[in-house]
Amino acid sequence: MHRARIVFNISKSGQSERFASWLLNKPQTAAVSVNANRLKSSTAAEPFLNGSSSAYVETMYNAWLADPNSVHASWDAFFRNATNGAQPGAAYTPPPNLAPYNKNEVPLTSLVPSSGGMPSISAGSPINEKIIDDHLAVQAIIRSYQSRGHLVAQLDPLGISTGDPVSSADWHGGMRAFANEAIRGHHVAKLDPLEIANYDLGGKSPTEVIHNSYRFDEADMDRVFKLPSTTFIGEKEKALPLREILNRLEQAYCNNIGIEFMFINSLEQCNWIRQRMEPPNVTKMNADQKRLILARLTRSTGFENFLAKKWSSEKRFGLEGCEILIPAMKQVIDVSTKLGVESIIMGMPHRGRLNVLANVCRKPLHQLFTQFAGLEAEDDGSGDVKYHLGTYIERLNRVTNKNIRLAVCANPSHLEAVDPVVQGKTRAEQFYRGDNEGKKVMSILLHGDAAFAGQGVVFETMHLSDLPAYTTHGTIHIVANNQIGFTTDPRHSRSSAYCTDVARVVNAPIFHVNGDNPEAVMHVCNVAAEWRATFHKDVVIDIVSYRRNGHNEVDEPMFTQPLMYQKIRKTKPVLEKYADQLIAEGVVTAEEVKDVKDKYEKICEDAYNQAKQETHIKYKDWLDSPWSGFFEGKDPLKMSATGVVEETLVHIGRRFSSPPPNAAEFEIHKGLLRILKSRMEMVDNRTVDWALAEAMAYGSLLKEGIHVRLSGEDVERGTFSHRHHVLHHQKVDKATYCALAHLYPDQAPYTVCNSSLSEYGVLGFEVGYSVTNPNALVLWEAQFGDFNNVAQCIIDQFISSGQAKWVRQSGIVLLQPHGMEGMGPEHSSARLERFLQMCSDDPDYMPPESPDYEVRQLHDCNWIVANCSTPASYFHILRRQIALPFRKPLILMTPKSLLRHPECKSSFDDMKEGTNFKRVIPEEGPASENPQNVRKLAFCSGRVYYDLLKQRRDKGLEKDIAIARLEQISPFPYDQVKAEIAKYPNAQLVWSQEEHKNMGSWSYIEPRFRTLLQNQKQISYNGRATAASPATGSKAAHNKELRNLLEEFCVL
Repeated sequence: MHRARIVFNISKSGQSERFASWLLNKPQTAAVSVNANRLKSSTAAEPFLNGSSSAYVETMYNAWLADPNSVHASWDAFFRNATNGAQPGAAYTPPPNLAPYNKNEVPLTSLVPSSGGMPSISAGSPINEKIIDDHLAVQAIIRSYQSRGHLVAQLDPLGISTGDPVSSADWHGGMRAFANEAIRGHHVAKLDPLEIANYDLGGKSPTEVIHNSYRFDEADMDRVFKLPSTTFIGEKEKALPLREILNRLEQAYCNNIGIEFMFINSLEQCNWIRQRMEPPNVTKMNADQKRLILARLTRSTGFENFLAKKWSSEKRFGLEGCEILIPAMKQVIDVSTKLGVESIIMGMPHRGRLNVLANVCRKPLHQLFTQFAGLEAEDDGSGDVKYHLGTYIERLNRVTNKNIRLAVCANPSHLEAVDPVVQGKTRAEQFYRGDNEGKKVMSILLHGDAAFAGQGVVFETMHLSDLPAYTTHGTIHIVANNQIGFTTDPRHSRSSAYCTDVARVVNAPIFHVNGDNPEAVMHVCNVAAEWRATFHKDVVIDIVSYRRNGHNEVDEPMFTQPLMYQKIRKTKPVLEKYADQLIAEGVVTAEEVKDVKDKYEKICEDAYNQAKQETHIKYKDWLDSPWSGFFEGKDPLKMSATGVVEETLVHIGRRFSSPPPNAAEFEIHKGLLRILKSRMEMVDNRTVDWALAEAMAYGSLLKEGIHVRLSGEDVERGTFSHRHHVLHHQKVDKATYCALAHLYPDQAPYTVCNSSLSEYGVLGFEVGYSVTNPNALVLWEAQFGDFNNVAQCIIDQFISSGQAKWVRQSGIVLLQPHGMEGMGPEHSSARLERFLQMCSDDPDYMPPESPDYEVRQLHDCNWIVANCSTPASYFHILRRQIALPFRKPLILMTPKSLLRHPECKSSFDDMKEGTNFKRVIPEEGPASENPQNVRKLAFCSGRVYYDLLKQRRDKGLEKDIAIARLEQISPFPYDQVKAEIAKYPNAQLVWSQEEHKNMGSWSYIEPRFRTLLQNQKQISYNGRATAASPATGSKAAHNKELRNLLEEFCVL
């Protein structure tokens, strides 16, 4: 149709030929062309009438007058048309063309119904261009409603939508400009419960606007038109009167539901939606369904009313104005459960969270009410406010009589931060269940309108939806659209017409629905759940509602939205509206409505009284990711060994260093063949570099049944081209080989996946993945360490404090390339100081020494921060993540130049059985042989060790200066540092670092050294001076800084 419009516009400007005639593209064209200069005489106008043929024609005409059946049917048709006053050139009708139609061509007769009072088109009748154009216009109107109906749907319960998504000039095009009209009917859908929308429709109703756009008269309304195959308004009927067509389209697209779906590039999916939205009475519910909606709406409203009554001055971020959200969520869960889903993971902001926990998850009400009592907790942790908490529930779905598992993930006040976490958790659960199509596990994400449009993480999360290693096979997004963000109205909070426009980028259908029409909301929920089950793609439900109170219950909204809240104060709650409707319909009685309310209020009162008996709250009651059986029967302070038998190291090393088994057929890049050869030589020499140590750590865990997942930007090859876990066939697209996935026949699966260019979204995803199963090593690698600042929200809110707030452990590993190597401000520092600042250990307290000192420290900390200097340390610390009897996040500074440094290698002797992770690597050179004579003991961490080592060697100070390395910086290894200091009684102490003084480890280690030394000694600083930028952009300045650092290091 779009191409037809383009060609029509061209032909209209340069020719007199009609559009209908052009569309046919058949010999009939000449017959329907009109030339204003033609003569009035029929005889003169016929081109075939000349001296040689007129006698023959006259003979045929006389025979026809005597008996019409005596001549050929074509002559009969010609003479009938001529005597009936046919226009010049139009009396002749050619025989039907039996040639096949070309692409985009249709027979003229297909445009007109064969009955219903309309003139038919056949080989024996003239072509009527108005019929053709009118039918095309009707098809355009149908498409216009499908594409644009949501623009005029009545969606807003308040009726104060302030957007002007469509102007009257856009609406009022002529009939022939139908393609220009094809995107906007949804702007006049009846979405506003408060009914004060002010769209610019030129003072006309949406129906009048659309009718006038196509210039149909009242007389045309009863004409019958054939329905195209792209609409289902007729159900089994193939043709309908225009009046009925418009009425049905109006009900489908411009009432209380507005649908955006015509941008989807799949005809099958578009038709699927049409089939479920267009037939008459498609939203009709039976009496039982209506009573169920009323009961659920009563509970949703009653819960908020009860909280308002008992704790009127408490912040709870209630759901008033959007109470229909609870029945909507339950409907989605009911339908999804019926279609086979067994587990649903949900994420949501704070608004309505308590109601969701109570009425969707069925969290015991007394536990919820206890949160208002201000009681102390009986378990460890700092806890969180009640409207951030999550939960995990297994219960029976009473509607479907099937068991369902529901989890609501805890979320901070960063409204959309939980989105990727939920997706990662969902993906992990699907993975461990073998649910490769997402039929058993799904996610539901709730959003506020302002956050959905304003938060970039929404876009990042959306773009994970179809990526092979990140897809959850469809998420149902539900927007509780309050039409306001705190105090900012949509005119100032977004540039798009809708808050949901972000979903268009992934071809997700968007259903806008008036929150004050419960039955419309339920129908949309049914369709959305079926869509997800059918196509396994995202879908959005935009419940247009309002916020009866301010941002919270103690906030005054009239300061900033006086007109809106004047209207809200006059608007009846949806429960009252719907109850009145059902009473009027005779579905329920007023007594029944009151009885349902009273019963739920009694349930709340009983739970309230029970909550009064509680003396403590329990954080563990709000755990959203329980690890069944993981902690039971374990010594919480016993750590497994991290060393591995040499046979395993050799096997993994050889597999990792070999081309695919079918190497003759799998063509590898020549540069990779050299890398594989050098790896094999290292294995033969019993040594490993960084990449080989990493592969052995992963491989040995896979052998033990531990799933390993490595994710991030370019991790398959590695940013610095060192890893090469995925080999690519040089001649065959998508032909790859991953050696670590084929080490043992019974190994755990290995996942290595390049992510989208996202830190916030992808790190959040991996955090969600890591909390699902403790028996997995989940790693996220930043392309460069400083890129982690884009994901700072996830680091601050979920990783560093997640266990303290929500009793939720995570063993996620963050690999952060770090090192001052002259690469400029953005490719040098992983901001080590930020991670150390967030460590929870007390700098003024040194724990008492004990046999289990290391594991006890790890148990008490919030996370581990390390800057390893050897491949063996890297190997052990990765394996230690699984060897611990609990889980802690690991923040690991990883090298860049050390990946290929000739001295940065480790022996199998440092990795085999009996070895473990060394938190401190002591001096092992000449200085350690005569410690009394050592004049300086330098502590350092990470790659700067190799610079110090070379400088010491070049200056001949191996006997005078000892260097000890802190492989683990936090928790601070007091015991081993103390032993190293005691070994060199006459040495001055110095901390050497390559970072600037106000960065790196200095601010963290200095007070802890002070605590350890107890003023008996002091430790001095050796490193770069303070600076605002993490590193200089000048190579000359970098070299000068490094030279000064090394020269100062050698001063005795």
